[in-house]
Amino acid sequence: MSLVLAPSNLGLRPTESGGQPGTWRAPQALLDAGLAHALDAGETVPLERPTYEFEAQAGTRIRNGLSIRAFSLQLSEKVRDILKRNRFPVVIGGDCSVLLGSLHGMPLAGGRGLVHIDGHSDFFHPGNYDTTKRLGSAAGMDLALASGRGESLLTDWPEIGKPLASDADIVQLGERDAESPSFKDSYGDIVKTGITQFTIQRVLADGVDATARRVIAKLEARGLDKVWLHVDLDVLDQFVMPAVDSPGSPGLDYLQLTELVGTLCDSGRIFGANFTIYDPERDPEARYASPLVRCIADGVCGQSRAEGARRRI
Repeated sequence: MSLVLAPSNLGLRPTESGGQPGTWRAPQALLDAGLAHALDAGETVPLERPTYEFEAQAGTRIRNGLSIRAFSLQLSEKVRDILKRNRFPVVIGGDCSVLLGSLHGMPLAGGRGLVHIDGHSDFFHPGNYDTTKRLGSAAGMDLALASGRGESLLTDWPEIGKPLASDADIVQLGERDAESPSFKDSYGDIVKTGITQFTIQRVLADGVDATARRVIAKLEARGLDKVWLHVDLDVLDQFVMPAVDSPGSPGLDYLQLTELVGTLCDSGRIFGANFTIYDPERDPEARYASPLVRCIADGVCGQSRAEGARRRI
């Protein structure tokens, strides 16, 4: 297993106080909390922190768009190299825009498909909001961009073109606002796509194990056996994980997320994974770092170790 540190906050808007988002600190914070040891990582691969710019960059209406593309290509090289050496990459962001570089590296190593676990569908694109009125933030657009919707800067990639993942090969799991009136007016058009969707309400009603089995059945039906797994930690309920960019309820608890990730990884169909959006600046006492380390490690290392999580979290 290879641990990749991707300290990017490029895909997020500035904080309410006008500063930079603190998600770039997450890789080091989780490393300090013992993540490399918990994963039994054979190597740790760090990327240099990219520079966050507050003003619009030339030629794009996506915040830090040029920088995101450059960082994504750097990350892609790391992921591709790891996969070609038959290792399992665990990418720690950072914000959700790290999905793009991770996903770009996967098909170049023979992978295809995406399981997108996120408390939000992250499906903003020029077809559902006015790009002239505000800069788009890639962390709220990552699934749209990955599926080929949006500026070519972040949808058209070397050696692949677009999309990084086809709608029919994507599963979105965890959207918590699908039943709210505002969902239709934001990115509710996702329901008209070929993307398979499981709302968090459905996951909680049906159970994590049953949901994971349905996802695995979908992957099997599509012939997907080398799939990328994206986990935005805001899928955790805000009562157990408030230290994220957009906390909310309902959501999973640590044990449920461990079981979900573990069941998916135990299927043998997950090729690599990224975890995003933990913000240590919202967790000044590092209260949530250790539970996250256990959740991530017990999840990606399989269900056998998840039994240990039930005793410790």
